[in-house]
Amino acid sequence: MKTTLFSITTAVMAAVLLLAVSCHTSTVSPTPGPTGELRVSAPFADQTTQFAFDLAKQVNTAEGQAKNVFISPLSLHIALGMLLNGANGQTAQEIQKTLKLDAQTLAEANATYQNLMTNLPAVDPKVTLTLANSVWYRNTFLVETSFQDLLKQTFQAEVSAQDFNNPATVSTINNWASQKTNGKITKVIDQIQPDNVMFLMNALYFKGNWKTQFDAAKTIDAPFKLVSDATATVRMMRLNMNLKRAFRANYVAFELPYGSDKYAMTVLLPAESTTADALISSLNSSDWAQLQKDMILGKLDIGLPKFTLSYEINLNKALSTMGMLTAFTNQADFTKINAQGGLTLSFVKQNTFVSVDETGTEAAAVTTSGVSTTSAQLPTLCNRPFVFVIHEKTSGTVLFIGKIADPTKTNA
Repeated sequence: MKTTLFSITTAVMAAVLLLAVSCHTSTVSPTPGPTGELRVSAPFADQTTQFAFDLAKQVNTAEGQAKNVFISPLSLHIALGMLLNGANGQTAQEIQKTLKLDAQTLAEANATYQNLMTNLPAVDPKVTLTLANSVWYRNTFLVETSFQDLLKQTFQAEVSAQDFNNPATVSTINNWASQKTNGKITKVIDQIQPDNVMFLMNALYFKGNWKTQFDAAKTIDAPFKLVSDATATVRMMRLNMNLKRAFRANYVAFELPYGSDKYAMTVLLPAESTTADALISSLNSSDWAQLQKDMILGKLDIGLPKFTLSYEINLNKALSTMGMLTAFTNQADFTKINAQGGLTLSFVKQNTFVSVDETGTEAAAVTTSGVSTTSAQLPTLCNRPFVFVIHEKTSGTVLFIGKIADPTKTNA
């Protein structure tokens, strides 16, 4: 189901991100409580939409033509926004540029994040949308108070010190992810490595019924052409009514609104002469904005497959390619998290879920960022069998090689 599915799933989260920033004003400022009034600057809207399409291109290229993909640019953007507040110097500049936020100050970006956290869930009372952030850190690791306070206030983050040596902590973190995604994403980490000192997480949950639902009696078995030219049989939902749509040389676009028409799924169906991959490669924020203007109401007979997908991806390579080069190295500067430094971003991963049927759409995402100490910062304890070499440095001559399996024994 790759061709139509990726077009749909990319559009879902891109649409969510765009709708989240569709109310443009010249200034951004935090709001005291949920009003549903999104106050987001036009540059933030445009550039974060470009971030969404850039991310989709990187992920789709890495996954290949035949694989389904489902990502949440918004969840990733918020998770990296939290991380940005702990970064300094070149590391911060690269993260900010990757997020397409380099044209505004960090304070302006934080005001927008705060507004999204407060008001995005209140945009449409007929649609369920929740955003949650959390920070979990090793209880022996010092986290700057200013960093904790900022994440609590701006991102409404739960900040918790945990015993990372206790296996139960893995379950505690996974249970948080499950709770915040209505049980759709039950596991985000398998284990905690000795050098892990912090996890920054964003969870996003979306559930919306179609404004006009499909008639289940009209859903039929239908062929679906795969990338390999083989065909699969899918359950094809049918709808014939007035919809917003637009026609391009290389694709047809139509909009399926949810709830009170505040959220929508925009489906992009490539022309027979092209592919979904080529379509993804061509998308950018200006084309997307123009498409929204060109969508007009008209009669359309559509077929949309039912589908359910669980997906997981490591985003280190994609983010490095997009400009976050230093964050994943020992040269990373996260001194706003801990003034002593010696921290690196060990991984950024995303787990997602989506289900589309005659009633509507349910989707969830959890983005997890792992912060670790660099090798120079952790004490290296020889508390297990080890090998040693006695050698002469200028010539490289090895004099002795030994292995200590039990230091208490004085004889071999």
